[in-house]
Amino acid sequence: MCGICGFIDPATSYDREQVIRSSAGQIVHRGPDDDGFHIDGDTHLGFRRLSIIDLAEGHQPLYNEDRTKVITFNGEIYNYKSVRENLASRGHLFRTNSDTEVLLHAYDEYGDRMFDHIRGMFGFAVWDSVKRELFLARDFFGIKPVYYAPLANGIVWASEIKCLLENPQVKRELNLQGLASYLSFQYNPLDETMFTGIFKLPPAHFLRWRDGRYEIKRYWAAEFHPEEGRTFEDHVEELSAVLDDSVKAHMTADVEVGSFLSSGVDSSFVAASFGGQRTFTVGFANAGYSEIDAAVALAKDIGVESHSKVITPTEYWDALSDIQWHMDEPLADPACVPLYFVAKVAREHVKVVLSGEGADELFGGYKIYNEPHGLRHLSAVPRTIRRGMGTLSDRMPKFQGQNYLHRGALDLQERFIGNAYHFRADQVAALMNHELSHPLLPGDVTGPFYARTIGQDDPTRMQHLDIHMWLVGDILLKADKMSMANSLEVRVPFLDKEVMKVAAKVPTKFRMDGTQTKMAFRSAARHKLPREYYDRPKLGFPVPIRVWLKEQPWNGRVRQAFRSTTARTYFDATILERLLDDHVAGIADNSRLIWTVFIFLVWHERYFGA
Repeated sequence: MCGICGFIDPATSYDREQVIRSSAGQIVHRGPDDDGFHIDGDTHLGFRRLSIIDLAEGHQPLYNEDRTKVITFNGEIYNYKSVRENLASRGHLFRTNSDTEVLLHAYDEYGDRMFDHIRGMFGFAVWDSVKRELFLARDFFGIKPVYYAPLANGIVWASEIKCLLENPQVKRELNLQGLASYLSFQYNPLDETMFTGIFKLPPAHFLRWRDGRYEIKRYWAAEFHPEEGRTFEDHVEELSAVLDDSVKAHMTADVEVGSFLSSGVDSSFVAASFGGQRTFTVGFANAGYSEIDAAVALAKDIGVESHSKVITPTEYWDALSDIQWHMDEPLADPACVPLYFVAKVAREHVKVVLSGEGADELFGGYKIYNEPHGLRHLSAVPRTIRRGMGTLSDRMPKFQGQNYLHRGALDLQERFIGNAYHFRADQVAALMNHELSHPLLPGDVTGPFYARTIGQDDPTRMQHLDIHMWLVGDILLKADKMSMANSLEVRVPFLDKEVMKVAAKVPTKFRMDGTQTKMAFRSAARHKLPREYYDRPKLGFPVPIRVWLKEQPWNGRVRQAFRSTTARTYFDATILERLLDDHVAGIADNSRLIWTVFIFLVWHERYFGA
């Protein structure tokens, strides 16, 4: 695992070599073992290395046989040995045992069809010195990040935004539309980042730049194609086989590999399957907010070491600023902080860990996916009548079943934008002091993804949306940034294109049934785990934010931030004070709304100043 950065810029108004070195210096945490640079006229490539495979010879940048192409690569290619054999049979010569060199030769041989042959996670850049052409690519699910910014006659790219901000040609300007979307989603779901003019390369896309122009193309898509004619047992058997294969492939390394472990079925399955010796978990002292005891018990049952830590409230709150700096864009998911600390614990023992991200999205694990089943009776009512019932119930005093009528009155695209839906569009408009000329509503953002699943059932459409938005913008963002903050590589065996092929075949009735979730996967987990683990409900990394926001000094810290000049610049201070006061008084649980705004303010201070 590493970090890459680079730019192509004919401008000579600044010291370009100094800029590429300072850019690479911003991501030492991603690669503390080594650095490397390539300069070819106005093209500059930088690299930081965390040594995992071919420790002696895996230095980057790395060149092809005639040195006409050079690559910098962040990630791992799990089938690189078989791809190497195939390329060698076609006449390619190798001087290292690294997956990086295999990736470069695959590009040499197949061009942008190379993704049909490789299996892994990656963000990489190839510079062709003959064609004067740049090729950037991001992996199938978006496990590894790639950011870029077009310049007047060039382009700048990197694994982290902070590298791009070292370039004097890149402006540091807040994207107000990104802020508006963030308030609803708890992450920025747009391709344009929270910095105007800086973009994310989407998952499963490549970018080709030449002569001042660039194009972006998709090369793969995660889609569901259920096979209804097979038995439940057939699907479970195929799923079990591909998961075993994926976990084995993700163990490829020249260093020890550990595993994160909570009490949930996803990480428990990985820990019981990986064959390593160490597992890692964290929790809190507050009752109901720790999975340490269950994780320790499972570790004992499967015969591995368990390493754990209890995070204190002071540790949690004091880490927020550094964490948001590492995140690059604000993320209001409270679970990113325990992820930071569990990565810190793991790094004391290993360089690589496996983790359970992606299982909920691929196999149907979130409880919300059962909601369409619960609303099925209302769904049969004509839309106009449903709308009227919902409007009438909203105007009445609170009563049991009110939320059922409210949500049943909405179409799927209106009620579901992902696992988090904090500020609604009207609330965002009221809260923000800046009026956007052409505001994007949450439905405008999710619309293109829903359009690709017309005709499929609601739970499948929800999973598809989460794979392409929530998984990328929240789950994988924090997994990459929090692990790399501690110079730790996280591998996610559920997010493998071979696993997706099998998961895509499982019919909805074998994923969730209105009460259960992840049915086929849980059945596959029976071969690995005691029942109390494969049937355990999902907790994730629960965080007592709701409790802390009523207590001092944490309430005071948030209130001070809400009264800051920055808060008054972007938000209506009266609304912020009311949210906090009502939460403390117990009138409403506003914890997630409060946290979303507060985290933006913490992030803003690190990147723009107080």
